[in-house]
Amino acid sequence: MRAFVGADVYIHSEATSFVFVRNFKVKVTDALIAGEGPFRVALRFDGHGWLRMEALTHYETDEKGRLLLAGYDDRGRMNVALHLGKEPFPE
Repeated sequence: MRAFVGADVYIHSEATSFVFVRNFKVKVTDALIAGEGPFRVALRFDGHGWLRMEALTHYETDEKGRLLLAGYDDRGRMNVALHLGKEPFPE
């Protein structure tokens, strides 16, 4: 997560069927992670805006260095996702 602080970052985020954002470009100025699982993440953009995601249960870094976070319920359904990358995500 710290690798994205100070960088221009593309964000893909979704929460169930209510929110979907793709290739939203921001400069991340702060990143916070709390909890031991499920956990929550807060990102500050350009020093004046925040995105906070809760109920995250899984994370990985892919071969392109993108951070992929997701939250799944007890039946294996994804409820929330937050993906960060230094290049745009495929349309």
